[in-house]
Amino acid sequence: MLPINETMGQYSELFMLLAAGTYTVAFIAFAWDLAKSSKTLRAVDLRAAELAGAEAARVPVAAGVGASSEAVDRADSDAAGDRSDGDVAGPVGRAERPTSSAARGTGNAAGIGQTADGAMRYSAERRAPARVGVALTVLGVAIHAAGVITRAIGAGRVPWGNMYEFLTTGAFVAVAVFLLVLIRRDLRFLGTFVVGLAIIMLVAASVAYWTPVGHLVPALQSYWLIIHVSIAVLSSALFTLTFAMSALQLVQTHRQKTIAAGGADKLGFMRLVPTALSLENLSYRINAIAFVGWTFTLMFGAIWAEKAWGRFWGWDTKEVWTFVIWVVYAGYLHARATRGWTGTRAAWLSIVGYLCVVFNFTIVNQFFNGLHSYSGL
Repeated sequence: MLPINETMGQYSELFMLLAAGTYTVAFIAFAWDLAKSSKTLRAVDLRAAELAGAEAARVPVAAGVGASSEAVDRADSDAAGDRSDGDVAGPVGRAERPTSSAARGTGNAAGIGQTADGAMRYSAERRAPARVGVALTVLGVAIHAAGVITRAIGAGRVPWGNMYEFLTTGAFVAVAVFLLVLIRRDLRFLGTFVVGLAIIMLVAASVAYWTPVGHLVPALQSYWLIIHVSIAVLSSALFTLTFAMSALQLVQTHRQKTIAAGGADKLGFMRLVPTALSLENLSYRINAIAFVGWTFTLMFGAIWAEKAWGRFWGWDTKEVWTFVIWVVYAGYLHARATRGWTGTRAAWLSIVGYLCVVFNFTIVNQFFNGLHSYSGL
């Protein structure tokens, strides 16, 4: 067993503090991107409406509906040209044009119901605040990685032996997964949510769950700790992404219904977010991957329990809630795939699953005594 290096532990805490500060600035940049894009898109919509009105006024009445339609099309084309000029913050990917009068909304500006492309691919449009947010997030995750590594060196083991270490490592993995997904898909609209959750996790770790660097309790001194907990951390990080997507799905669903009913679009920043259906489909795919990981978490935990305590299952509180989480997400996947549970019902079920993950980590670890009471508090 390697000796404890308290100096490295202190460096780790400093890196965690610097990472939290960097994430905070990145969070502001992502929030600025949403706010700036909302104002820019609203200005573009108003400009499109003015052009459409001017074109319609020049069309002779004898031209009929067809000519009016052509005028509107020309106005939309002009608006698209305006959107490509300069560093305009636009939707992710190529925006979907409204296909019905309901989508446009009575009395609203043309294109008011636009959302980002469902493919979530990058477009040529530049969004300076979003770029700053991503750059700062990359810097923050590098500093965060230094904090995790120095904690591991200071303890002479993997850095997830108590709640403090699980939170700090889990926040790192969540942000790292987010950045990896950004390589293929433009999910910068999730930046405020993912980075915000990482900040909350780091603050909670430092304020409520701080534990000095030290050795593991005897029951955790096993190679199964690396296998079991690493998969649990990765699965929890993926569940964090789907939680953010499901929350946005509920907001986007409400916005789309409001616009379809002819109401005003009061959530302009959501035009950077794909449609509710696109969010639901991507969330479903990621949840399916995370569910496989959580299944292995449950299986490897049972194997480890047999090695440590001589039984695979003992109805310990932690074991029960790990199984409850598995059941909730299994129900979510099954209900959506075979029972037609789509839309808000699927989103709420995904959110409930993540709340069970949070409950299992916080309430169960702190207030329920059992064989898994390794919070370090």
